[in-house]
Order: sequence, then structure tokens, then C-alpha cells
Amino acid sequence: MDPLALGIVAMVVALALIFYGVPIGFALGVVGFVGNGIMLGWPQAIVQIQLVAWDAGTDFLLVAIPLFLLMGQLVFNTGIATDLFDTVQKWFGRLPGGLAVAATVASAGFGAVTGSSVAAVATMGTMVMPEMRRYKYDPGLATGSLAAAGTLAILIPPSIPMIFIGVWTETSIGKLFVAGIVPGLLLASLFALWIVGRCIVYPQLGPRGPRYSWSARFMSLLKLMPTAAIFGVVLGGIYGGVFTPTEASAIGSIGVVAVAAAMRRLTWRGLAGALHQAMILSAMIYMIFVGGILIGKFMVQTQVTTALIAYIGQSGLDRYVVIALFTVIYLILGAIMDTFGMIILTLPFVFPIVLALDFDRVWFGIYVTVMIELALITPPVGMNVFVMKRVAPEVPMMTIFRGAAPFGVITLLFVVLITLFPQIVLWLPSRM
Repeated sequence: MDPLALGIVAMVVALALIFYGVPIGFALGVVGFVGNGIMLGWPQAIVQIQLVAWDAGTDFLLVAIPLFLLMGQLVFNTGIATDLFDTVQKWFGRLPGGLAVAATVASAGFGAVTGSSVAAVATMGTMVMPEMRRYKYDPGLATGSLAAAGTLAILIPPSIPMIFIGVWTETSIGKLFVAGIVPGLLLASLFALWIVGRCIVYPQLGPRGPRYSWSARFMSLLKLMPTAAIFGVVLGGIYGGVFTPTEASAIGSIGVVAVAAAMRRLTWRGLAGALHQAMILSAMIYMIFVGGILIGKFMVQTQVTTALIAYIGQSGLDRYVVIALFTVIYLILGAIMDTFGMIILTLPFVFPIVLALDFDRVWFGIYVTVMIELALITPPVGMNVFVMKRVAPEVPMMTIFRGAAPFGVITLLFVVLITLFPQIVLWLPSRM
């Protein structure tokens, strides 16, 4: 069979396996292994599995993933996230839709010490939904805003998907982290403004929260010290060149342990739970990464990527039209695939084309991260919506999707904004 045709058939088989329910890492790995066996011979294909598994497992940059996951799990298990929301609620709760605004701001802050969107939704949803029920918030606004706010956790650094993207595209993870700060804060502000505006027009959707005195507000800022300290050390150290992102992940994890121990919140049970969850998530990401590398090596042999680049170059399409097409593709894939599967499946094809069209690789990393945010609230797979459904089982799934839809539109418009004005993304890392 012609190598190009073989590559196309392999992609169709990989997608079919994923849709059938085979775990993404195994689906990509099996197709990559079989494809390499056909192209290079079975002994070489077996050797490639050994080499790829060893290289991925010993990559210094990838060590950051389990450590940042551990950091997030420790924050979740030690109640630091509860302190964060309590402070934000005191400052923003009296706004129209104040509890939803507070959850949005707190989710952005939670992302600054975890990098996990699912953890943000589970944590904030568990804390905020009882209050929203008490104040009779509209179920769609309550659950939709929480599901959407959780997506901010992967844009505000540190971010697990950004590490994934950085390693795969050989882009500075430190620059990706710093590049996510301004877009993350801007998108969080747009979410909050939408909630306030919507609740000004329709006050019954999101009543104002409880009133707190100024002294109570300022006193609550003391509870922000642990989060601010961890975020400042991790991002400040990376931005200042004091340590690498991998070293920052270790320092951040130790910092959370130290803070939790000082606050007398660190228990053996909580530490064991955090280690267990971090281990499971790390193993899943590792398998996806290995499978993605195997199928990527196979695709290089088939020249599928080269043919795509040549086709787009000959078509004469404007570079912004190509980005618009990629956005549509990501929207479609986001509706049927999980986060890491979408990254691994598209990067081998999309990234070379983006570089050929002279887009900045740091900008592209943020673009992909924002598209992942959309995928997390896009039906029918939207992972954040499924997590929110478990937190609020009484709310129908479609109600949550409808509640999250306006935030999806805002995110899509934000993609247009950073495409037309890339300095929103690139200004801060250019000052590093």
C-alpha cells in the first residue's frame, strides 16, 4: 500500500478505536506500533516501543507533570482552596451574581496552584453549589458558570496541558506559563463581566450574596497568603530565571506540604490520597504521551504531514483562514474526545503548518490551550460538565450545557481577539 494511503487509513482506524471506547493512549499506541511494523519491520517497531517508553519516562521536563498534579491534589486535600473561595466571596459576593463571580475568580486562583480543570470544578462546585441553592440561583447559571470557570485552571499557570504542549512542540514551558497569565486574567474578567451584566438585567438569575464589613474583608486577605506565596514562588522563580518549570514543580509541592503542615492541616490520610490520585493521573498522561509519539513517528514515515503542508501552501489560503479552519476542527474534536487525546492527535499535523505560516510557537501553545478550554464545556463529551453533573445531580445535563454555552461563545470570541492581537499573549513572555 502507498505510504500516504496507509497513513490516512491508520488515522481512520485510530479515530474509530477512540470512538469505540478504547483508551486514547492504547488506541494511538497500537496503531502506531502496527504502522511502524508495516513500514519498518516488526523488530524495529518493537525496539521503538522500548526507546519511546524509556525516553518519555526519563524526560526531565515531564517530571513536572506528576509533581504539579501532586501539588494540586495537596491543595485540594488540605482545604487551602476553601480559604481561597472564602476570601474571594467576601470581596465579590455582593455583586449581582456575586457567588458565581466569586467562583470564577476563585477558580482562576485555584488554577494558579493546581493546573487541573477537573479538580477546579470538583472543588469549587462542592463548595459553592450549596450556597447557590440557598440563594436560589438559576440552575443553568449556577452550574454553567462553575463548569466554565473551571476551564481557567488550565490557562492560568502552572498548567498540565501547557507542559504537554511544550514538550511535544519543543517550546519553552516557562514562556508558555508566563504567556498564559494575561489571557487567563482577561478571560476570567470577561466571564465575570458577563455574569454581572446578565444578573443586572435579570436579577432573579443570581441574587446578591451576603454582606461583609470592610474589616472582615481585609482580615480575610490573610487566608490568601498561602495561595499567593505558592503562586509567587513558582511563577516568580520561572519568570526570573531562578529555576526551571520542573524545579518549580518540586518546590511548589514542597511549599504546599510545608504550608499545610504549618496550618496543621496535613494528615497521613490526605497525603496518601494526594499521592494516589497524582500517580493514577500521571500514568494515564504517560500512556497517552507514549502512544502519541509512536503514531507521530509512524506519520512521519507516511509523509501525511508533509502532504498536508504542501497542499495548504499550494491552495493559497490566507493564514487566518487556516487558523479559522483549525478552530472548527478543534471544536469538532473537542465534542468527541478528551483533552490530551485532542492534543496528541492534532499536534503532529497542525504544528508544522502553523510554523510554516509564520505563527509564533508560544502563541500557538496558548491558542491550543484556549481551544482545550472550549472542549471541556462542549457537548457531548465536555468533561467539566460531567464533573459538574456529579456535583449537582439534580440539574439536567442539557441545563448545564446551556448554562455553559455563553461562556463558550465568549471563549471563541477571545480566540479571535488573541489571533488579531497576538501581543496579548506575547507581550509578557517577551519581557522575560
